[in-house]
Amino acid sequence: MNRNLGIKLGAVGLLILLLMIPLLMIDGMVSERQRLREGVLEDIASSSSRAQQITGPILVVPYRKTVREWKTHEKTGQRYLEEREYRDRLYFLPERFAVDGAVSSEARSRGIYQARLYHSDSQVSGHFQVPAQYGISEDFADYRFEPAFLSIGISDIRGIENDLRLRLNGAELPFAAGTADNLLSNGVHAPLPALDVASGQRLDFAFNLKLQGTGSLSVTPVGRDTQVQLRSDWPHPSFVGEFLPQQREITAQGFSAHWQTSFFATNLEEVLADCVSRERCQTFEQRYFGVSFVDPVDQYLKTERAIKYALLFIALTFAGFFLFEVLKRLAVHPVQYGLVGLALALFYLLLLSLSEHLPFALAYGLSSGACVLLLAIYLSAVLHSALRGGLFGLALSLLYALLYGLLSAEDYALLMGSLLVFALLAGVMLLTRKLDWYALGKSPA
Repeated sequence: MNRNLGIKLGAVGLLILLLMIPLLMIDGMVSERQRLREGVLEDIASSSSRAQQITGPILVVPYRKTVREWKTHEKTGQRYLEEREYRDRLYFLPERFAVDGAVSSEARSRGIYQARLYHSDSQVSGHFQVPAQYGISEDFADYRFEPAFLSIGISDIRGIENDLRLRLNGAELPFAAGTADNLLSNGVHAPLPALDVASGQRLDFAFNLKLQGTGSLSVTPVGRDTQVQLRSDWPHPSFVGEFLPQQREITAQGFSAHWQTSFFATNLEEVLADCVSRERCQTFEQRYFGVSFVDPVDQYLKTERAIKYALLFIALTFAGFFLFEVLKRLAVHPVQYGLVGLALALFYLLLLSLSEHLPFALAYGLSSGACVLLLAIYLSAVLHSALRGGLFGLALSLLYALLYGLLSAEDYALLMGSLLVFALLAGVMLLTRKLDWYALGKSPA
């Protein structure tokens, strides 16, 4: 191959490597702005309310038990009866637990950043089946029971937006602050009237719960039969937790989802017993399901994904530029290659800055349009033809349009990207399959 052509190819390759420096700098800037945004979102959540998880209600029955034990005196050897009393609690989960909630979302801004807050209005209902003598079959006379209460865990109590009132067997009872139990760290509780301990009792409960939160809303399936229905105007739900909804419908106007679980699936009675007796509560805390209200593809993620294709864009543009040079016997200086590459890199910086103030689609259109126009005008002069410059601009416009399609596809981006790369490579190979590169190399510059 002609020495001059080899030097030109080496210079072009070196320029492509050097252009990775500004691209890496822009990628680092994307990460920095993303961290700054996440910090602002954390500040908004800390000043309002964080992600919410509803656990309960759980029926808690404190008790004192007298324990009698025969012991032997160490010095006299005489036997004596020792009585001592210890305190503990019984826990009962609902036979049926149902939540019917409607969730509306809103955006809160701080500077140029936005956080997604939600407001949920849920009807919580169900019933307990309290067994006779609380299920105690031995030494029942040794127990002294204290007033029972319902404990409800709410991860961030600052988000409670209504005056909670418990409806129990037709009566209305007030809630009090705090869970009154170490099992649930944050929440409320409702003291109950005296229960029918001897024969057992069914307790039908219901209450309205309005919550504000950020990020996600989740529910612990505490019932032997648990059913949760959620509706929202958020069109991009991400279902989280250990159980997916059995039924769901997602549209541009929002979503609806229905969960149904039982103790056969959750094993929650055993998990709760392990938490109470052995203080191993990690599994109990992780038994939840719900929905996340976070935008799955934000402007920073889209910009970061776009930068991944930057090297391909630059290489294809330089390839076309080089083919024009050798085929049309044009003299293009490496500096001109470098300016074209910098213009292509500038697109990503424009996209990052504009997308923080404008919708991503508009920011993308303005950034790509500005770069295409700049390169079309510049290449018209470099290639000594307005037609050639216009064709380059048209080709770049097509590439930017294909790139936007890749960024908009959440689940098929990798598939579409790999097919695009294959198609472009195949196109270049087919167009140049009959070229005699040694002959081109001998052509005068």
